Amino acid sequence: MNMQTTVNEQDAPDNLSTYLDTLGRLERLHRLLLDVVKDEFERLGLIDINSVQGLLLFNIGEQEVTAGELKSRGYYQGSNVSYNLKKLVESGYMHHEKCAVDRRSVRVRLTDKGRKIREALSEMFARQAAGLVAGSIVSKESLGDVNAHLRVVERYWADQIRYIY
Repeated sequence: MNMQTTVNEQDAPDNLSTYLDTLGRLERLHRLLLDVVKDEFERLGLIDINSVQGLLLFNIGEQEVTAGELKSRGYYQGSNVSYNLKKLVESGYMHHEKCAVDRRSVRVRLTDKGRKIREALSEMFARQAAGLVAGSIVSKESLGDVNAHLRVVERYWADQIRYIY
């Protein structure tokens, strides 16, 4: 047995513990983001939209997309996105129309009402970004480092999925 194997075996429990801590933190951050959006909607008196739907509006932006496109980009689960798009259309936040090429497919885009929600979230995110840096909570460079590390994990997970089959 060589020294490298011994070091790797000794590091394995620490690696697992750190990795599991990271996974838990990612889950908690996602839930906290949803709570932050929910609180902003409550502050604005918006009761007919939930945080998932708000983030859906934010991510769609000025694009015209199908539910399938949102799912393929990895933003949302299939049935979840279909349900939320339907609710957003019913509430007047989105407009929908059948795709001219594939009549089974529906394309959606934000209405003026939906754009107002997107703008409110954009303003909130801008305030938070400025507050993090201005309050010396985190630097712009540190945020960049976090994003770089998360991109590596994202790419690793994506590769795991692709190579299973």
